[in-house]
Amino acid sequence: MRCLFLIFLSLPGYYACLAQDYFTFSGQFSTGFSLNSAKVPGALLPSRYIPRLNYTVPGLNSTDIELSVNGYAGAVYQNTRTPEYTAKIKPYRIWLRYSGEQYEIRAGLQKINFGSASMLRPLMWFDKIDPRDPLQLTDGVWGLLTRYYFIDNTNVWLWGLYGNSELKTWEFIKTLRSTPEFGGRIQSPLLNGEAAITYHFRKTDLTTAPLLISTKNKSSEHRIGIDGKWDYEAGIWIESAFIFRDAEMGILRNQELITAGLDYTIGLGNGLNISAEHLLSTAGEKPAQFSNKTDLTALSFSYPISISDQITFISYYDWKRNNSYNFLNWQLIWDNTSLSVMAFSNPAEAPLPQQSGNTTSFSGAGFQLLYIYNH
Repeated sequence: MRCLFLIFLSLPGYYACLAQDYFTFSGQFSTGFSLNSAKVPGALLPSRYIPRLNYTVPGLNSTDIELSVNGYAGAVYQNTRTPEYTAKIKPYRIWLRYSGEQYEIRAGLQKINFGSASMLRPLMWFDKIDPRDPLQLTDGVWGLLTRYYFIDNTNVWLWGLYGNSELKTWEFIKTLRSTPEFGGRIQSPLLNGEAAITYHFRKTDLTTAPLLISTKNKSSEHRIGIDGKWDYEAGIWIESAFIFRDAEMGILRNQELITAGLDYTIGLGNGLNISAEHLLSTAGEKPAQFSNKTDLTALSFSYPISISDQITFISYYDWKRNNSYNFLNWQLIWDNTSLSVMAFSNPAEAPLPQQSGNTTSFSGAGFQLLYIYNH
């Protein structure tokens, strides 16, 4: 009776009556088989388990905690009858979040990603999500992230990172040890879409790049990102990053990364979605020289055969090296399980920027079966 009385008195009272702390346990298990003809041909039998524990204190202002680890074990057969076994476990997500109706504050090991592009992403600063990866795995970064959402859908991000010693995507110099990184992002509606500007600053340790010739041991690095996405007859977007370093580093002092893309769904059968992106990457001693160019083009075709399975084809082409990366995935989904049957034909070396741990088995030509169970 007290609950019913509080419902009529006020909404906060209703929350006070119903809100209770609770734990949830979930996870993802995957296993499969991969065979490829890379520089050292071989077979891979990978298995992975990512258990996830969440604790929530609900309410108008809620508190959430997530703890998860990434456990991997596999056997590799390469020109030998004796397999090489690999096993490792590492933290995957460890964060605490405090949130309200229009804001959130999250601290710890977390995923931070943003931008308009999906395949060739200049703003892939803190993640390595590969669109070809059915697991969509990416290591997190240690930091504090604050986001505020205005009523008109404008949102502001502020972050500070610390203790991330490994190279992140698009980085070839490590962050200077014991120094923080920080940045922010403003995203706002524009016409019939949205646009955003992003900034990030860090100190870099030039001694971690031994082939780099510079008169300094450290450098300040500034990144500015501009992106936007709009819907007309087709979806169109642009995403760009401009990177400046204050040390004499030759052509690596300034970098520009610009991607333009579009997608359209053709009314053929159940609907064939076609997406295309082109990335222009340049580097020079002075800003906007647009020299030392690299061009990458990506195409994606996705067709739903039924409500439980679909076929996706993704192709990348490197115009400078005349390399093509081709990937085909037939994915079948049943409730909380799925099976991906994949075939690929890629160069044995020169991986794409987003290629990470799970997708290194895509080197060369071959196929992969991957079974995924979510609980």
